Amino acid sequence: MAEPKYVIAYDIGTTGVKTCIFSISDKIELLAAASEGYKLYVMPAGGAEQDPDEWWTAMRNSTNVVMKKSKIKKEAISGISFCSQMQGVVLVDKDANAVRRAFSYMDQRATQELKDGMGGGLQVAGGNAVKVLKSLKYTGAAPLSVKDPIWKYKWTQKNEPENFKRVYKWLDVKEYLIARMTGEFVMTHDSAFSTMIYDIKKKTWSEEMCKMLGVNTAHLAKIVKSTDKVGELTEKAAEELGLAEGTAVFGGGGDASLIGVGAGAVNIGDTHIYQGTSGWVSTVVDKSIVDTSSMIAAIVGAKDGYYNYFAELETAGKCVEWVKDHLALDEIDIYLDKSHNLKRSKGDMEKIYTNLFEYMAAVISEVPAGSNGVIFTPWLHGNRCPFEDPNSRGMFFNLSLDTGKSEMIRAVYEGVCFHLRWFLETEDKKIKTSDTIRFVGGGALSDVTCQILADCTGRTVETVDSPQNIGAVGAAIVIAVGSGIISDITEAKRFIPASKTFKPNFAHKAVYDRNYKVYKNLYKSNKENFAILNGQN
Repeated sequence: MAEPKYVIAYDIGTTGVKTCIFSISDKIELLAAASEGYKLYVMPAGGAEQDPDEWWTAMRNSTNVVMKKSKIKKEAISGISFCSQMQGVVLVDKDANAVRRAFSYMDQRATQELKDGMGGGLQVAGGNAVKVLKSLKYTGAAPLSVKDPIWKYKWTQKNEPENFKRVYKWLDVKEYLIARMTGEFVMTHDSAFSTMIYDIKKKTWSEEMCKMLGVNTAHLAKIVKSTDKVGELTEKAAEELGLAEGTAVFGGGGDASLIGVGAGAVNIGDTHIYQGTSGWVSTVVDKSIVDTSSMIAAIVGAKDGYYNYFAELETAGKCVEWVKDHLALDEIDIYLDKSHNLKRSKGDMEKIYTNLFEYMAAVISEVPAGSNGVIFTPWLHGNRCPFEDPNSRGMFFNLSLDTGKSEMIRAVYEGVCFHLRWFLETEDKKIKTSDTIRFVGGGALSDVTCQILADCTGRTVETVDSPQNIGAVGAAIVIAVGSGIISDITEAKRFIPASKTFKPNFAHKAVYDRNYKVYKNLYKSNKENFAILNGQN
């Protein structure tokens, strides 16, 4: 057995950081993990921001916890890397200080900037035909979503000129943390691609796109590989994090790149589904593919020459959290005890549950597939794919006098799975998604959710050990490749076997087929209503 290497992987999510220490030899073993949350500041007109200092504080505190848990000396840590939320915008000065709070990928204030940048003339896929075709030529995608990073950059330029004057570099989330750790200003290829100004053929910044959209190229960082060592911990950062000065820091990757790696979906044609705060379907391909009508594109992967054909739902697990807080818990305090004493009696059996999510899963497992006709749409913060509409919202449809909370809660789980099925079917118009799907993220901890997903899609669903930490596993793989422990990212599959398998129940699928038809109709029937209620004009 090879001498183990110890690494730290930070999974920087929307609502918190997961900090993990792994031992890497002929296997990857999780030695210690800790999580700490931070805020998402949701503001009027679609604003969504985060405080970079809160990310750093959460990293510092969780690093301290895992170092104590693992009892590994700080000098033994051979590398640090990241799996991070993507399409954030962190504008920093020369000292790597953020000039304003970071834009979350969820921010959708820049509707006017999108119109100014891509509007006018003959329209294709909701944008100016000439500009859309030019974008597709150079970037393999087109910045047609109000949530694309380029528009957050332009929004700052227009609305906060004093802050914009202070900008030295435009970074994404993990790149800000790398700069704070090392003093180096870099951006990995996958993060650069997500800005919509990256030339996929030249693998560098596109001068043509920057000119077309009015980007100051001096604001753009050096592009590096996910597996590159990009710097070392400075004395100041090491002291704050409780780690050793000079520890190697690697580029890492975005969640859309590395969660698939951590899931073991690393070969051409492998499909994985993720359900955390957000959710997606992603399939590994070897070329640039785009479906502008459905807002799906093949994004640059962690492995050179590989792409992830990617469809995203911005509120997936967030919907489950929402239903927990607003239905399972009674927010008008009729039940003062709330989440305590989670026990249920069934017949002569009484079972105690460790948390409310587990309790909810037990409750909805007794509700028939299809939730007795109740349907939920999971568009709590608008939607991007397969239709782009920041005005769309969640709804419960087909409630009756017989409907109770149990049906409504199950309908939320099913609604998320309906949208993931929609992604699979939309991807299948351009490529072949896999018959067996790796399912990861916090949602994969629930056997009930796994079975609903299998039944709804008609696919075999596999999960892996610790699916909630899978992004950090991907970051550990990056370190292993970058430091020569393993030769290639595609080797990840042998480190990450399936732990559970869920086969579809086709009797349930027949019910879901009926509900799914209605689910897709709900947006078409309510698009105008969403615009009336939520439109800015």
